[in-house]
Amino acid sequence: MVNVPKLLRRGLLAASLMAVSALSLRAQTPAASTFAPLPPAESITTNSGMETDANGDNWPDGWPQLKAGGSWENEEGNHFIRMTSPSPGAMVMLYTEIPIPAGTQALELTWRQRVTGLKRGKNSWFDARIMMEFMDASRAKVSPAPNPAATGKDTAGWVTRSASFLVPEGAVYLKFMPALFNVEAGTFDLDDIVIKPVDAAPIKAAADAAATARAEKLAAQTAANQAKVAAKIEAGGAILSNGNFETPNKAGDFAADWAKAGTWETDADTGNRFLRLTSTEPGKTVMNFRSVILPAGVKAFELTLRWRITNLKPGEMGWFDARIMMDIKDAAGKKLSPGPGPLYSRNNTKDGAWVERTTSFLVPEGGVTLDLMPSLFQVKAGTFDLDDIVLKPTDPAIILAKQKAREEAAAKARVPVEQDNKAKWPPAIKAQGNRLVTIDGGKEVWLQGVNVPSLEWSVTGEQVHKSVVVGLDEWKGNVIRLPVKHDYWFGRKGQTDGGAAYRAIIDQCITLAANRGAYLVLDLHVYRAPKDEYLEFWTDAATRYKNHPAVIFDLMNEPFDTSWEVWRNGGFVGEKLTPDQAAFLSAEDKAKAQGFQSPGMQKMLDTVRATGAKNMVLVGGLDYAYRLDGIMEGYGLDDPNGQGIIYACHIYPWKSQWQKMLLNAAAKYPILLGEVGADAKKMTFMPLEQQEDWETWTPAILGLIQHHKLNWTAWCFHPGASPRMLLDWDYTPTPFWGQQAKDALGGKQFPPPDRLR
Repeated sequence: MVNVPKLLRRGLLAASLMAVSALSLRAQTPAASTFAPLPPAESITTNSGMETDANGDNWPDGWPQLKAGGSWENEEGNHFIRMTSPSPGAMVMLYTEIPIPAGTQALELTWRQRVTGLKRGKNSWFDARIMMEFMDASRAKVSPAPNPAATGKDTAGWVTRSASFLVPEGAVYLKFMPALFNVEAGTFDLDDIVIKPVDAAPIKAAADAAATARAEKLAAQTAANQAKVAAKIEAGGAILSNGNFETPNKAGDFAADWAKAGTWETDADTGNRFLRLTSTEPGKTVMNFRSVILPAGVKAFELTLRWRITNLKPGEMGWFDARIMMDIKDAAGKKLSPGPGPLYSRNNTKDGAWVERTTSFLVPEGGVTLDLMPSLFQVKAGTFDLDDIVLKPTDPAIILAKQKAREEAAAKARVPVEQDNKAKWPPAIKAQGNRLVTIDGGKEVWLQGVNVPSLEWSVTGEQVHKSVVVGLDEWKGNVIRLPVKHDYWFGRKGQTDGGAAYRAIIDQCITLAANRGAYLVLDLHVYRAPKDEYLEFWTDAATRYKNHPAVIFDLMNEPFDTSWEVWRNGGFVGEKLTPDQAAFLSAEDKAKAQGFQSPGMQKMLDTVRATGAKNMVLVGGLDYAYRLDGIMEGYGLDDPNGQGIIYACHIYPWKSQWQKMLLNAAAKYPILLGEVGADAKKMTFMPLEQQEDWETWTPAILGLIQHHKLNWTAWCFHPGASPRMLLDWDYTPTPFWGQQAKDALGGKQFPPPDRLR
């Protein structure tokens, strides 16, 4: 028993009792510690022996009541606090916050405890324990905290225990938390709890000595482990053993050296063994884990593997997918930065086939182990197969050169943020006959520019700001068409900010264009027919950019597969998709395309106008926004309260009947060829013979545009989206489309086509 006489405890000053009785589950926080240092032998806890109950509430003064499972017991005149588990898994905790005297550098805790009937919980730390943490004057946690004093089994009656620990700088309070921590059952008795300031020097010396010993032991063990790896490599072995999953463990029920997570599969045809991870519960991560000791002195590694992904349904967040996460740790198990980026995919492998993946990475200074974590990370469903994982050293200079190139490319892609400069904005325009003219003065405006894509498939875009500037300043356009996605706009695809960052990117695109006296077409890049969710988008977007003179609203990208009646006025859309139509759609969009009630284009336009926005509106016809013959047949939209309508036509080398589908409408209404372009590599979703060669089609379409003074935005100002105008992110024009389009934007004249297609 702690040598603190019971009579001394009963004789504590009333003022001390009153001060400590203020402690509870929510102790008041003074601005800073005002407690003077106590004599070394005096406890900073009051009523340590649990004997005093001055207010007669059947609970020891100075100690907070438990919410559940607490009692004040008396055995042969000795009082103590008892914690009893009321139900399996319940948390029973005595929580108090103890002021630390100013200047205290170390504390010693002594106490008596008795543990009976203890049954641990599901985890090893679900036991009887005393937890402690430090807080500063603002109640923020201060580290390091003392180690918990844990007990995992019954004691032989009452036992005395003690612990000493340093007080970190800035600590004002000690959170003292004895607990039955989620145990199945048990009783935890506590008495004679004494916490007193002590000399920090011996504790610090002991801690330093222990740390040195641990470091020396770790260093020796690390050297031994790395020597084993080096010897294995010298003998022709692999850094990562059994990466092909062929060797069984001793039990013969799983691949040797791998955690038994997932299943160990055999290909029925070839006998090949591999690891399979299968999602059996939506949102639950399925993971294997492998820690690999890295050989000493190696600065970089290459990881190669084969994987096969089938039936994958990614989760809601952008990183809820099939992935291999990697961490590099030091000898003490601390994660080091920067670590390797993950290998990941949100798509099935083509035709369910195996594909090879490779990544290379540098080893941070002090890196000793590589943790591999192949996972189906919170996906809705899917199967992830892995095989032939090989880890080998590689030249760090190659990785460093690639990093430098990426950094230089990122620097080149940066565009200084601009604020609105309304003095440079273009004049607002309206429809007048088949032309666009300024509202003030009636001066004709001929829109010529490019499409800047990627915000329809990426929440951050792919250097869209740089492309806007280059398209206007260097390629001499006066309009940018900017495809966007409504789900990204509202932050529904893994974003955590409700889409704020995405909308800010679009805002800056508009500012960059407007400050250059150019226009921007905001293209809701969706297909088939209007939907109610698109009305939601236009209500928000039109309100945001209402009456901005530079902004034109493209109601939707490419309508198709409806009647003109449904296109204009709405109705049920349920036609079955053909293979070429489905080629443009994601699996999710294909499922949605089975049928829905469309509000129609007129409703889309009315939704914009209901916000008070008079901006010009762009409306695409049928057949992926190519056909405008229905407009000439009475299906045009009504716009009595706006600046007018531009009809959109998307024209490519496989489109025919130019006169009927395009030119008839162009004689009466303003037209924008919202997408136009050709590629040297023909499209695979339609017969090759249906597609005209770029050598004849490109000059013909540019001649048609110039002859009829059609507004146009070329597709596509990106090196990876066909028909591509760019060879690279240096904005080198492609010879088959980009160069001719750049020439036309710069003023070069092309002869009218010798024939209409």
